Amino acid sequence: MNFSADQIMTWTLSVIWPFMRITAMLFVSPIFGARNVNAQMRMGLALLLAMLIAPQLPAAPLIDPLSMQGLMVAMQQVVIGIAMGFSLQMVFSALTQAGESVALSMGLGFASAIDPVGGIQVPIVAQFFVIIATLLFLAMNGHLVLIEMLMLSFVSLPISEAGLRSDDFWALLNFGTTMFSGALLIALPAIASQLVVNLSMGVVARTAPQMNIFAVGFPVMMMAGFILLSVLLPSIFARLGELLTQGFELIQQLIRL
Repeated sequence: MNFSADQIMTWTLSVIWPFMRITAMLFVSPIFGARNVNAQMRMGLALLLAMLIAPQLPAAPLIDPLSMQGLMVAMQQVVIGIAMGFSLQMVFSALTQAGESVALSMGLGFASAIDPVGGIQVPIVAQFFVIIATLLFLAMNGHLVLIEMLMLSFVSLPISEAGLRSDDFWALLNFGTTMFSGALLIALPAIASQLVVNLSMGVVARTAPQMNIFAVGFPVMMMAGFILLSVLLPSIFARLGELLTQGFELIQQLIRL
């Protein structure tokens, strides 16, 4: 069997261009982009997905990867993949911010652990929220939906120098406001309830000055915080589901589905 140089180049490019977009998405997205998932596993999964999807795509453009045009195409693929993964990563960041606010109101800001998603130290309540978000994301088959959207993006956004528009970047930036508002809505009931507990502790300190309010108030605040978390857990699930839905809708908007 004889293969020409053009055929070999066409087969190679049909895998290289999807591989760049898939790799960028896997390195940024939740679950796949966690720090405890090593780079070799991500690269291997990206190469496997690229080889599976390459025969189903139209013929890749014969562009020299080392030319300026090839550099522009590569940058577009990386930007598209990063935008898709970052859209869902912001949802998990909203849970982390909500957990930090609740932990500070409970007096547990000093109790921190390593976040496996971000690789940084976060309060233990934020770590609890991230674990809940991860389990719910997997239960909803969010990882499979994300991979399916990634595969469909090669149809709606074919490999070329044209990529995301300026409106898409603005939509991604505006989603940050949704992230902050979502974190506030998740943490607001617990913070407001803890504020009432703090006010009651202040009243007790004024009416009974001989009581050591610091020795009594700290356990009361922690106990009230745990009770509030158990009561508000169903609403946290509902709010997290809404944020994940909005994140997937943003991805659909970015890839023009």
